[in-house]
Amino acid sequence: MSLAIPDATTRPEAPRTYPFSVSVVIPAFNEAHNIGAVVQRVRAALPDAEILVVDDASHDGTAAAALAAGARVERHPTNRGNGAAVKTGIRRASGDVILLMDADGQMDPRYIPDLLGGIAAGYDMVVGARTRATQGDTLARRLGNRALDALGGYLVEADVRDLTSGYRAMRRDVIMEFLHLLPNRYSYPTTSTLSLLKAGYCVGFVNIEGQRRQGGRSGQKLFKNGVRFGLIMLRIISLFAPLRVYFPIALGMFALSLLAYIASVAVNGVWLKIPNATAALFVGGIIVFMFGLLAEQIAALRFQRRE
Repeated sequence: MSLAIPDATTRPEAPRTYPFSVSVVIPAFNEAHNIGAVVQRVRAALPDAEILVVDDASHDGTAAAALAAGARVERHPTNRGNGAAVKTGIRRASGDVILLMDADGQMDPRYIPDLLGGIAAGYDMVVGARTRATQGDTLARRLGNRALDALGGYLVEADVRDLTSGYRAMRRDVIMEFLHLLPNRYSYPTTSTLSLLKAGYCVGFVNIEGQRRQGGRSGQKLFKNGVRFGLIMLRIISLFAPLRVYFPIALGMFALSLLAYIASVAVNGVWLKIPNATAALFVGGIIVFMFGLLAEQIAALRFQRRE
């Protein structure tokens, strides 16, 4: 289930020490201009935490800058994607709790106590949900994120916010159960949040505000993001609750087959003749329903809790 954690402005600040060890995992690709400052700000907020920067085969000195700032660095020999870097960091981290941050400076460390305070309060994952558009976001991207939140909430039957936010804390032993489901490129935030909710873990949300990117430029493109968004939608449907999508489609096809039959009778006045459109839509609806039922059973097997 999804439980909301009070906003930082309405509750006392969380303690700076916690009953668990923390590893801060920062995936990075060509962020030499940002990573040093990010590591220093995280170190100031969490003096005792392990800070692990996963350099995804950068070619601009990202690894050296992270090392100089005091982080531990794991480096991919080839570029494998943001999600792959996150998975490497989770596997190599030593802390009981993983705190994920981006390397571009848009995630303010002042929210770290709120995220970790939620874990200390009993949540299995706490997501930093942006309350307003990050500076530089386009209208199309904001609308796409809202649609993704709505679809995700419908699929897992829970309230979700900001599924694309990479700023989050989670228990390492919990996320390890679902690490094989996370994609190597993008959408690992969406997949991880919905996976935990689907499996019955407690996921909370704290309100945060994004910051302007510190230097460099974003590589986001409208068409590329649109294609990626469509693929994410298809992925989460197939992973989490395919029958909640396929069943309404099947019902729609059955309804259309009935309308086609009624229209044929009205036009031709023949009750015993089944129009081709009616037969095709009816059979298609059965196939879609059976396919959705099979996909639902396969999806359920993914989320059987390991003892």
